Amino acid sequence: MTDLERLTLIVQALLANRSTPPSAADIRAEIAEVRPLCLGVTDEQADALALEFETRYVISIRPAAALQDPFTPWLDRERPTIDPYYWTRYRDLLRDKGFPRQVLAELDRDTDRIVGFLENPKKPGVWDRRGMVIGHVQSGKTANYIGVANKAADAGYRVIIIIAGIQNKLRDQTQRRVDEGLIGFDTAAGIQSTGRPPLGVGGYDRRRQPISFTTATRDFNRAFAESLSVRLQDLGEPVVLVIKKNPHTLRNLIDWLQTHNARIGTDTIAEPMLLLDDEADNASINIDQRMDEISTINGLLRRLLTLFERSCYVGYTATPFANIFIDPDDEDDMVGDDLFPRDFIVCLNAPSNYYGPERVFGDSGSTVVRDVDDHRDLLPMSHSKEHVVTELPGSLLDAIRLFLVARAIRLVRGQRGAHNSMLVNASRFVAVQRQIRNEIHDRVRQIESSCRINAGRPVEAALQDPELAALHRVFRELYEGAVDQEWEVVQRQLYESVSPVRVMEINMRSADALNYDDYSDVGLNVIAVGGMSLSRGLTLEGLTVSYVLRRSLMYDTLFQMGRWFGYRDGYEDLCRVWLPQEAQGWYEHIAESNDELREELVRMERIDATPRDFGLKVRSHPDALMVTARNKLGSSRIHKVRIGLGSQFVETTILHRDSQSLDVNRQAATGLVDRLKERGLAPQLGTEEGGGRLVRNVPVQLVDRFLAVFKNHPGSFMTEPEPVRRYIADRPAELSHWDVLFAGVKRETSKSLITELLGFRLVCQRREDGRPEDESMVMVTKKQRVASRGVERVGLTAEQRATAERKYRRSNPGIENRPDRIYRMERTTPLLIIHLLAIGEKDEDLSNELPFVAWSLSLPKTSRPEQTVEYVVNRTWLQEQYGDDDADDDPDE
Repeated sequence: MTDLERLTLIVQALLANRSTPPSAADIRAEIAEVRPLCLGVTDEQADALALEFETRYVISIRPAAALQDPFTPWLDRERPTIDPYYWTRYRDLLRDKGFPRQVLAELDRDTDRIVGFLENPKKPGVWDRRGMVIGHVQSGKTANYIGVANKAADAGYRVIIIIAGIQNKLRDQTQRRVDEGLIGFDTAAGIQSTGRPPLGVGGYDRRRQPISFTTATRDFNRAFAESLSVRLQDLGEPVVLVIKKNPHTLRNLIDWLQTHNARIGTDTIAEPMLLLDDEADNASINIDQRMDEISTINGLLRRLLTLFERSCYVGYTATPFANIFIDPDDEDDMVGDDLFPRDFIVCLNAPSNYYGPERVFGDSGSTVVRDVDDHRDLLPMSHSKEHVVTELPGSLLDAIRLFLVARAIRLVRGQRGAHNSMLVNASRFVAVQRQIRNEIHDRVRQIESSCRINAGRPVEAALQDPELAALHRVFRELYEGAVDQEWEVVQRQLYESVSPVRVMEINMRSADALNYDDYSDVGLNVIAVGGMSLSRGLTLEGLTVSYVLRRSLMYDTLFQMGRWFGYRDGYEDLCRVWLPQEAQGWYEHIAESNDELREELVRMERIDATPRDFGLKVRSHPDALMVTARNKLGSSRIHKVRIGLGSQFVETTILHRDSQSLDVNRQAATGLVDRLKERGLAPQLGTEEGGGRLVRNVPVQLVDRFLAVFKNHPGSFMTEPEPVRRYIADRPAELSHWDVLFAGVKRETSKSLITELLGFRLVCQRREDGRPEDESMVMVTKKQRVASRGVERVGLTAEQRATAERKYRRSNPGIENRPDRIYRMERTTPLLIIHLLAIGEKDEDLSNELPFVAWSLSLPKTSRPEQTVEYVVNRTWLQEQYGDDDADDDPDE
């Protein structure tokens, strides 16, 4: 054992025995006191250890928010009769695994609340409850639902069914988590616990154990279940099943339950049942290519629930845009859908050490996210299963190199037994994944050979080797100045870093498996290449580097690919993500939308709103356009979606390219200025805002005239003029007068576009053309962003800005980046922003060009939140703008 490992163990024991949570100062004091016993620990290592313990112990977490229909509480009344046997084992396990004390306490409270929303399992008669828990990607949803399962077992639920996605590997991984956290032994060796060594909770108390009909290597098997010749009602402990969301499996389970466990003379089962649906948004989404199969799964889930006279369904998801919110065509039918969470919705918060979208894509994300723009010839976004991989893009090679350097840095930091993973998700086709895997394997072995020969040499001599020189280059470009370690020290660890790295192909046809538990003592070091198997629920331990080339615009699919979210204690500064810019924009947008809906749920909780109210809010959110279009449209069918624009920001992200349309839009802008002048409202020099000019108290008629004249591109769907104008016209009192900003920038160069088109001097904002090859349109940046960050502060008073920022800091402690939506919530006067854009490359001379005109609207809250306007979309538009959906459909995967 090294001195660093010895110091870590001693300090960990001291901190665990404290009666109160330690502060950062307490942690550093403990390290300083023990360090004389471990003289081999450097100042750098001691500081890194202090930061690691601070991350673990000095953590905060906010209580969950919840909506519910009126319901008579039962849990507190029944608590004196409940023996918390299962929960106590699980709590002790999490404590000893290093769960921060505050997080464990909040998990206890949150799971109490969720179980309290279930029905009392001792209540006689026929009943059912339907609920949903919204978490964050990779934030601890599994720990939460295993906690719920333990407490439900204590309360008296006799059957607990956990549905763990649609992939075998995800089901197997979930079963292992359930084995550790609920069952207490390794089911891979068989479901009979007699003589089996304890696992997880089994090491704390083995007097009682649940009965499992599934194992870590086998899903539910009807023949095997029948061979046991047992009935649910004859068992003394709860029955636990972990199954995948598969029609064949579900039918077999239903048939076995009905045939062998229904009450005599009936076709139903009396035992109370809890169904926990992990990745609930993947339960019944009507994707065209698989509509029949997915509709079948939905029907089988309902059949499974109605088979039990007393049942509870709880869906877990990280994406509130699940189809259970948007599936019904009629709002009145929404709650009638059996999987809609009509009884309760709980929104979990992530701990302060959660490495989430804000840290990846916020202002600090400029160091985390790397652009991919060299893949088109070698790994095009859209390709067939016959595609031949001849070599890897340079960006992927750099990502691989950085992963190897990152592991070397973790070795320097003393994190020798830690898992280290890299994700490569560049194709949905198994055949292409295999080629990528082989190319990466060959390159890693080449790097290993170079490191074995040269990494131990002096730096100057070592860098004569091209492979080591490339490793040094990525260290210098991406880590130098961001990490404390010097290259000379890192270089000495390179061979040890590279040599154990395995390249695995993770899909249904591959025998490779991410069995991290098998490497708990030394750590698994893996580059995982795959598709759907890596995009849904599968946890990659120690994920440091991610490389993703998928173009799916399905909200749930795209966001779930973000396996890089999670907990990165001790190595957060090493994490990097490679993405095309277009995908970066979608991730940022989805993260913003999800946060917005979470905040809406919190607001609804304060006014005692119901799950139905929240469901209607999600259905009327602008992003429901994309979700509905993807889920429900046929090849040519037109679909109508009702959208609410209150507290929304919309802008013309796609513009016409033809000269006639450009002239029309320039005239619309100049016409607006002329009419402002006629009313004595001409933009004045003294009203500059960030290089632009602000006009206050503009009558709505002038805004409406501009919107009517402006020629919108159909690809900019949210700015279709008729729905927007109808929304404004329906609110004459709220939207009678506007602020109008003519946006510009202060900084100018000899290459800037400076225009007096509007009758005053304006330095135009520069934006790149996100799709220059398209002759019919201009996409305003690959991320489809027009306005600059912070623009929605314009027009607000200092007091309104301060109020918005104070509210955000209160609910998001430690996060400095403030999204524009917080200012929108304080806005009382609507804002129209007129953009004169210089479209071209970053350093291109645009001084002699004519500007493109675009616009944005920042709309305040409305007193009529459910009043919506209708948009009409068809599949043709969707395919023209975004291409075919690229969700995994490889039959071999």
